[in-house]
Amino acid sequence: MIHQYYALYRINSSFNYVFNRFYLHLSKKSVFFTLYCKKTPNNKIMKRLILSLSLCFATVSMFAQISNTEKQALTDFYSATNGDQWVNSWDLTQPVENWDGVTIEDNKVVAIRLLFNNVTGEIPASLGTLKNLKELELSFNKISGELPSELGNLENLEILAFNGNDLTGSIPSNIGSLSNLKQLHLSSNHLTGVVPASLENLKNIEIFNVFDNELFGALPEKLASNINLKEFMVAENNFIDTHNISTTLLLNSGVALDFDSIFTTESKSVIAIETNDDED
Repeated sequence: MIHQYYALYRINSSFNYVFNRFYLHLSKKSVFFTLYCKKTPNNKIMKRLILSLSLCFATVSMFAQISNTEKQALTDFYSATNGDQWVNSWDLTQPVENWDGVTIEDNKVVAIRLLFNNVTGEIPASLGTLKNLKELELSFNKISGELPSELGNLENLEILAFNGNDLTGSIPSNIGSLSNLKQLHLSSNHLTGVVPASLENLKNIEIFNVFDNELFGALPEKLASNINLKEFMVAENNFIDTHNISTTLLLNSGVALDFDSIFTTESKSVIAIETNDDED
């Protein structure tokens, strides 16, 4: 008499394996296997079954992948920024965990680090679907265009860095919804407009760097009073009414400030602020 045992597991590959009294099929959508044994199997058969099952689970684990949504977002980014011209390009035929600068944890994309990599072109909106992303570090490349507002959907983001690119347009207001953001680096671009008041909501911000842009208007005062703030770099812009910001920084730092320079204190690593020429 023959007994059959079934189990179902999902993966994204296609292979076939044949064992003694054991058949395993891996399709694009699922993995299933059927075991056949006598009604009263002896110890040797049982050992083979246990070994076969162990091999099956190991194989399934090896082929675990990120979601199609996340892989598509990375592929969109590669295409939109001329990935074949990068210094360290991606081989799209390889598993994502082998792509340079991409960090995967628990089958989720948690970091993209591609500094000095000749990344050109514009950031695609689909990058905002990487909901588990904690770090997006794309400094010192040739990225142009505007920052997509969809970056405000990256609710787990802690580091957002685009220093030394060719970005234009304004800072998206919904960046202020990134409650976990600790570092915002946007220096040496061509950003214009005002700093959105919504950035006052960045309660965990430690580094705020918009040095060397074309920003204007008043800075959000509450941003400078954030108790977690360690670096505040806003010089080389066209901000007005910086006296209150200067006073807030003075009170928080506990030392006398030279508002036309960058200086270091024990409690605040680097603070840079630019005042109007007309201010005393």
